[in-house]
Amino acid sequence: MTQISIIPRATEKAFTQSQNNIYVFNAPLTANKQQIVAAVEEQFEVKVVNIKTLVQNGKAVRYSNGKRAQPKTTNRRDVKKAYVTLAEGDSIKVFDETPVEEEKK
Repeated sequence: MTQISIIPRATEKAFTQSQNNIYVFNAPLTANKQQIVAAVEEQFEVKVVNIKTLVQNGKAVRYSNGKRAQPKTTNRRDVKKAYVTLAEGDSIKVFDETPVEEEKK
């Protein structure tokens, strides 16, 4: 089996999902669910219960080809995201969570 690179996403949506024990990863477009599960379990030493994947199509971006030229378009790269649900009790330290103490007035 070939090794694939799994990168956790550090976004606000990913942070709120992590509160529910669901972690979001960027995955290669060619990777299937079994390869993603194996990579997550190997890299982070956790047990995966469920996985959902999606491919986000790259948006069209306009750019200028010069002062008097007509604007042209190109597309950003497609991105594959994996939403991984971990077993109860497992967690991954993606976000540096520090306990916030409320100040008393």
